[in-house]
Amino acid sequence: MTAQDVLDLSAAQTARTIADRGASAADVVTASLARVAANAALNAFVTVASEADVRVAADVAPQGILHGVPVAVKDNIATTTLSTSCGSRILAGWVSPYEATAVSKLRAAGAVIIGKTNMDEFAMGSSTENSAFGPTRNPLDHSRVPGGSSGGSAAAVASGACRIAYGSETGGSVRQPAAFCGIVGVKPTYGRVSRFGLVAFASSLDHIGVFGRSVDDAAVGLQVIAGHDPQDATAVDVPVGDYRAAAGRPLTGLVVGVPTEYYPASLDAKIRAKCDRAIDVLRQLGAEIRTVSLPHTDLAIPVYYILAPAEASSNLARFDGVRYGPRAAADDLSDMYERTRSEGFGPEVTRRIILGTYVLSQGHYDAYYLKAMLVRERITQDFANVFASGVHVLFTPTTPSPAFTFGARSDPLDMYLSDIFTATANLAGVPAMSQPIGLVDGMPVGGQLLAAHFREADMFCAAYALEHALGPEALA
Repeated sequence: MTAQDVLDLSAAQTARTIADRGASAADVVTASLARVAANAALNAFVTVASEADVRVAADVAPQGILHGVPVAVKDNIATTTLSTSCGSRILAGWVSPYEATAVSKLRAAGAVIIGKTNMDEFAMGSSTENSAFGPTRNPLDHSRVPGGSSGGSAAAVASGACRIAYGSETGGSVRQPAAFCGIVGVKPTYGRVSRFGLVAFASSLDHIGVFGRSVDDAAVGLQVIAGHDPQDATAVDVPVGDYRAAAGRPLTGLVVGVPTEYYPASLDAKIRAKCDRAIDVLRQLGAEIRTVSLPHTDLAIPVYYILAPAEASSNLARFDGVRYGPRAAADDLSDMYERTRSEGFGPEVTRRIILGTYVLSQGHYDAYYLKAMLVRERITQDFANVFASGVHVLFTPTTPSPAFTFGARSDPLDMYLSDIFTATANLAGVPAMSQPIGLVDGMPVGGQLLAAHFREADMFCAAYALEHALGPEALA
């Protein structure tokens, strides 16, 4: 078996093949870099590791569950070996003096990081069109976006460069690009994965998530990085189950809720049909299907776009006028301000900082931010009520449309509505994932599974069964 053949195995199979000496880890990561180079037109990577470095890393990789497996990491997750630019000119070339806990866990599991992936600047966007390093293209149709803000990681997995990649989520930035690129994307429970080393966008909404070519790849990828971390005060000390143990588990007794608010009359009929087919499959596999309601769902987007910019305006203040790396000293503060704007934040980040500063300002805090916080509590309670009623998982569409073409959503509000089905999970902190359920107009669409806090295993149980039952129809 050649190293290129090994790349097409699941991540777990790749690690076993390397451990059994069916292929060398160094050759596998070299083959991965060759695929990155062959797909350079996608612009999926901001920085690619050198072949010499990855071969050395592969030779000394621990004999863990990801021994010798190539992985990609989003460019807002700190690494000490590659730069962390957050898709922004303001951090271009900056190398972190420490690395994210998730990255340390990957290295301990034997994974080899092949590069840092492109993203919307500071994770603000839904298409990866807002990167200072140019847009990433969808591997399935280069005229379309891969989704965002973790579009580079999604494209890396969908193009076959690696089986697992890591991204970040604040309002759907893993699940939406997973749906657009026809792969699996998982956002864990808030606190399940340490955020230490993740450059903050909106701290109460941010998550590190995982992309996988298959449900099993995503399960392995999450298993490795999940767990308590004393360096992150929001990381919860709750035992991490064996997500892969859900494979093959029968769905008898599993209650799947179908929330009416996620199936409005305006939903594309073709997407609805794919969701209906997936729900029927779950029913045939033994799951009980129950119609439920999450009554405050329609308020998720306005709440999200008050809270997220408000937190961003605070988190990103540290970069306003502050430079990483050598810069010429400003003659005065006004000169520094002008250079920060011309060399630093792009228009979308600037827009959200201004919006966030406005809603936090005197006279507007109570009218906007405080009310949004109160509605967020209602959204969270909606989920708690449904799961308390005996529902194990929810099933919804991931996005209201397949991947759109570049420039098709130049209006910010149209772009923000891309997250209409995903933002609620971030507001409530519940785990959620997207997996392929079919093609619409030749492009993949995703089905979304959501579960109660720290019940990722329920989600994976349904996802494994659905993936196996759909088979090739998952992309048909």
